[in-house]
Amino acid sequence: MDGGSVGFVAVIMIFGFPLAGLYTYYRVRKLRTDERLAALARGAAIPMEPELSQAARSRRAGILLICGALGYMVTFGAIARLVSEPDAWAAAAFGIIPLAVGLGYFLDSTLIRRDLRAAS
Repeated sequence: MDGGSVGFVAVIMIFGFPLAGLYTYYRVRKLRTDERLAALARGAAIPMEPELSQAARSRRAGILLICGALGYMVTFGAIARLVSEPDAWAAAAFGIIPLAVGLGYFLDSTLIRRDLRAAS
């Protein structure tokens, strides 16, 4: 492959993957909606799933980001120790970014709960 086709493939992938993800999300939502409407038309009782509060969504995002960051950092830390590769420590340091974002989500969750308690 020459340089032009590599760039073309990169552009296609950069725009193609997000579009494919959006289309998949849309189709899944549409199928769920159609399924609910068909069940309602037959007279079936459909349990409504409760929506998560903003604090719960922030807490969930914080947990996922922090666990992902710690796993990323431990993986590259283990590679650096086992292979004696000092550059792997630099890669492990990039795990600080999602770790900080996860801590921000925990802070957001705490502030939302505090505001709700103050309002009531």
